[in-house]
Amino acid sequence: MSKRIKKAVFPVAGMGTRFLPATKAMPKEMLPVVDKPLIQYAVEEAIAAGIEEFIFVTGRGKTAIEDHFDRSAELEAILMERGKHDALETSLAMIPENGRVTYTRQGNPLGLGHAVLCAKSLVGDEPFVVLLADDLIQSNVPCMKQMVESYGRTGGNMVAVMDVPREETQRYGVLEVEGTNGRLVSACGMVEKPKPEDAPSTLSAIGRYILDPGIFDTLENIPRGAGNEIQLTDALAAMIGKVPFYGYRFEGRRFDCGNKIGFLKATMSFALAREDMRDDVRNLIHEFAEGEAAE
Repeated sequence: MSKRIKKAVFPVAGMGTRFLPATKAMPKEMLPVVDKPLIQYAVEEAIAAGIEEFIFVTGRGKTAIEDHFDRSAELEAILMERGKHDALETSLAMIPENGRVTYTRQGNPLGLGHAVLCAKSLVGDEPFVVLLADDLIQSNVPCMKQMVESYGRTGGNMVAVMDVPREETQRYGVLEVEGTNGRLVSACGMVEKPKPEDAPSTLSAIGRYILDPGIFDTLENIPRGAGNEIQLTDALAAMIGKVPFYGYRFEGRRFDCGNKIGFLKATMSFALAREDMRDDVRNLIHEFAEGEAAE
């Protein structure tokens, strides 16, 4: 039986250049899908998986994230005064308990592996999860909860995986598959951003990880990889044979909110899933479709 997982790491130091100018003064993780920022979806997913401690690896210009998960006396007073009790309850419900949130800085943008390594002293010698807010997953059971439940039977390292078109493998870490058992995939290798003709499969890792603490020693000793960065994928591959390594085919739909079209798809899908918005959004879609057809 594997150890219970209590800590989550959120790498949020990226600059979000693909969303400029919106991200010039606002962290990309604070971009809202409907009425909730991306980072809040990630934190709520972690909470649903039983996570109790939240570690944010930040960078310059990210104080809005800290403010978001903190109390605002002025806002609370205004909401109370105006009788907006539902809004007040919503704003308070998203704030983890005191002492459950910590922040550390990634001074240099040296890749995802380096961001994870920055959390070493805060994680300690226990398994932990990593969630990337750019990858938003809509599912009946939160993706990380699915993974944690499976991890309880396997241990080791685990990544959420999905099949992608072969021409897109050069955007992902791609697994070399050894065997499958339902949603669980046993991997014997992993390659970071391979050319389509060199990819060992089309089964690709997305931004959900459960990691053995041994990953830190590996990250400290591996050479820089693609993009001259410290790649988490390379560290996972280096641990194969020492620690079991699995991919998990999650139930749900993943939206790549690191690009504009993926972000728009996520906004539409999450809006359509809400009873208070569904009919109006459908009417809006029809209105636009009819307008396009008339032109």
